Amino acid sequence: MTRTAPRRTVLISGASIAGPALAFWLNRHGYEVTVVEKAGTLRSGGYPIDVRGTALDVVERMGILPQLRDAHIDLRRITFLDGDGDEVTSLHPHAVTGGVTGRDLEIRRGDLTDALYMAVRDDVEFLFNDSIDTLDQNEHGVDVTFHGGGSRRFDLVFGADGMHSRTRETLFGPEEQFHRHLGYCFAVFTMPNTLGLSHETVMWNTPGRAAAVYAVGDDEEVHAFLNFARPEPPYDAFGNPDAQRALLADVFADAGWEVPGILGALHDADDVFFDAVGQIRMPRWTSGRVALLGDAAYAPSFLTGQGTSLALVGAYMLAGSLAGQDHAEGFAAYEQATRDFVTLNQDLVGEGGATLFPTTAQALEQRNARLRDLSAMPAPEPRPAHSALTLPVFGGR
Repeated sequence: MTRTAPRRTVLISGASIAGPALAFWLNRHGYEVTVVEKAGTLRSGGYPIDVRGTALDVVERMGILPQLRDAHIDLRRITFLDGDGDEVTSLHPHAVTGGVTGRDLEIRRGDLTDALYMAVRDDVEFLFNDSIDTLDQNEHGVDVTFHGGGSRRFDLVFGADGMHSRTRETLFGPEEQFHRHLGYCFAVFTMPNTLGLSHETVMWNTPGRAAAVYAVGDDEEVHAFLNFARPEPPYDAFGNPDAQRALLADVFADAGWEVPGILGALHDADDVFFDAVGQIRMPRWTSGRVALLGDAAYAPSFLTGQGTSLALVGAYMLAGSLAGQDHAEGFAAYEQATRDFVTLNQDLVGEGGATLFPTTAQALEQRNARLRDLSAMPAPEPRPAHSALTLPVFGGR
């Protein structure tokens, strides 16, 4: 009688995008997977995210590309306004993002998280309303105690718990070591579609300030976005919704266009997400039997438009690198094979900031002139960074 070796057990912290994607591939490679998520359910959220370049190959290999294509929201234009609310120019969004019409995807975040969860829920254990309390590594595995009580041993642990990762802090130390502040803060929330927008974005700019409204369809609600330049993060506002609203009201107090109405909606919104715009840059993503991926390891910021794509590609590369070899070799292969792709995409950040959020009057006028020129030119080439990594085939899968 032949005895098969027990499947190696892994714990993934985070059930957003990187976590379920990693769970899918680790399960395919023969691991027994548990995902722990501090929220009580999937965090849907309707704001649009992009899947581009190499990441499209990942979702195609997962078998969920047709489903995501059906969910494509087809944002048709982005209109830029000056401080008086007058139109600067109106463009197809791909002229700004470097997206590829007919190939790249823009979908509601919730549609992607739902598709990922549906792809793994029958094969993977999910623990909602819980989180990792402590990690203790030894030669036999990682002993984990959970916030909700109880403890278990896993062969490996993965942190896919976002830019402000608790797993990263536990293993590598405070976020400040790795956080690269990019000079802005932002808030996003839903509000009534009082402007009657459809499949479009309208963005108002003055030096160092921007307000935008995203309509992903013909919905009664839209996503409002406020962004402002701030050399240092406003640490006293983090975790304090009242302080966040007060800060935004102060920064945009004299703003024109529809901004007063947006501030009014901010006051009533119950889904405000506020944060500094930043990246996570780490010299290494692994420590012993623990590895990080997605925003926990290499958040590129929304200025690159590549956060979702990096999470999907990183999950594929991490799981595949572990296939058929021990964790030390696998983690080293993951870092070696993925880091250049990550760095290329993180380095898009300057381009994004200059386009969306000029901080001086001169920079804003130069930006507007470039945008007007774009409207008279053929569609730009896609960003080479988006497809800079060709996906290998791991373990015959």
